Amino acid sequence: MRYLPDHGLPLVQLKEQRRDLIVALQNRNGPISSWELLQIAAVQQAISAFEDVIADLDAELEAAA
Repeated sequence: MRYLPDHGLPLVQLKEQRRDLIVALQNRNGPISSWELLQIAAVQQAISAFEDVIADLDAELEAAA
């Protein structure tokens, strides 16, 4: 697999934040609050948006090459 640049976007940090939020929920008892679900959903939405932007930028780089 070839290396594609991350274009300076914080994708890895967002994925780590999502993982941390989910792990925190897995390690406790009791119901999950709406606020916690909203946090995870917001991070996931940001991840998806960054992945779309990165795919577009990679396509532009490949077309220019």
